[in-house]
Amino acid sequence: MRNSMLEGDDRGRLAGGYSVLARCWRQPTADLLAAVSDGTFERIEPEVAETSVEDLRVEYARLFVGPAEPACPPYESLYRDGDDAVLGPSTRAVVTWYRSYGLGLEPEWPDLPDHIATELEFAAYLLEREDPETCERFLDEHPRLWIEEFLDDVERETREPYYRALATMTAAAIDG
Repeated sequence: MRNSMLEGDDRGRLAGGYSVLARCWRQPTADLLAAVSDGTFERIEPEVAETSVEDLRVEYARLFVGPAEPACPPYESLYRDGDDAVLGPSTRAVVTWYRSYGLGLEPEWPDLPDHIATELEFAAYLLEREDPETCERFLDEHPRLWIEEFLDDVERETREPYYRALATMTAAAIDG
């Protein structure tokens, strides 16, 4: 079912799901480890319970940061605009979406506007405040044009069941 067909409670649940997924695509924190430890993720992927926050941080850096070339850069522009096109046309287009709603990046957010977490947060924002068709248009113009390739890269490259499960859950949510 596409998001445009969602009613009240379903929209709220999907918006909440996008918000949770966005937090999960950020640098792992102690709160994330608590969710892993209390069994929240074990119900989704039993192997996830075997990880530590340090293991997740190491894998996060390897997959998404570097020190050299990250295995799976989490930026729309690198998938849509070419290998060296960080802050390229797709980034500018997503920033236009944010600005049209009076939004910008929080000063403490140390990453780029086309990061997967930021785009998922914006999708949640749209579902909470706008008609579902607006969110659908954003998803069609941005995440759905690159996220499948990114999630395939994550599933192929990761050594942590957590990121494999996260990729699967994100794909299901974006497909609507």
